[in-house]
Amino acid sequence: MTAPLEHRIDALGVAHPPAPGARIVSLVPSITELLCDLGLSHLLVGRTGFCIHPAETVAAIPKVGGTKDVNLEKIRKLAPTHVILNIDENEKPTAEALAAFVPHLVVTHPLAPRDNLALARLMGGIFGAEEAAERWCADFEAEYAALKQERAGPPRTVLYCIWQDPWMSVSSDTYIARMLAELGWTLPALPDTARYPRFAWSSELVDQLDAVLLSTEPYRFTEAHADALEKQLGIPVLLVDGEMMSWYGSRALAGLRYLRELRVLVEG
Repeated sequence: MTAPLEHRIDALGVAHPPAPGARIVSLVPSITELLCDLGLSHLLVGRTGFCIHPAETVAAIPKVGGTKDVNLEKIRKLAPTHVILNIDENEKPTAEALAAFVPHLVVTHPLAPRDNLALARLMGGIFGAEEAAERWCADFEAEYAALKQERAGPPRTVLYCIWQDPWMSVSSDTYIARMLAELGWTLPALPDTARYPRFAWSSELVDQLDAVLLSTEPYRFTEAHADALEKQLGIPVLLVDGEMMSWYGSRALAGLRYLRELRVLVEG
């Protein structure tokens, strides 16, 4: 059965025809994992070096560079029918170059946790895994309902750190911020209004905060970083799993469970 048209429209509004026999290059690590979980790994002919999950499956799939330094010639030799991109993770010049020799570019742009439902249906709808996608969506809805059934604590302001030297955070217009919003948590207002703002520690900033979250990616923060910063600031500083907080697709399911655990750590 062909998936409904609305399940095959990507983030740019392009309607993709069903392609159960596609040759796919995925330039989005979280979507590579999702394709594998939907039973579509046999269609993957290329991936980035950052596509590391599931490890045993992706080990046999050729690498084509990184998310932002794509090797176009390697992709050309793989002769894909479809390349999957993401508006935040991949560069526009890369997409323009790929359009010259790849028949179908599938562009994604999930901005909030529930956008994963449309993402799963898009992958399943185009590549012939509609039933698997619907099972995945049902699992997601169950996890989301469990999160929402828990009693929320008082509003919290947390600073989510993704880098140091310079220190950097995330803006409210990011997937991470919307994950935190599911707990009723907000980010502090920072002078830098960039999507990934730089900031400097100050008593004025710390006074706004209930906690600081140090992400394990892209900077490799550790428990040692968290312990040292907590002693310096005098407020709770927690190490958080960056994949759980920022990867959409398959990891979003575990991410919802992770949010429930994080709530307990911060709110008690």
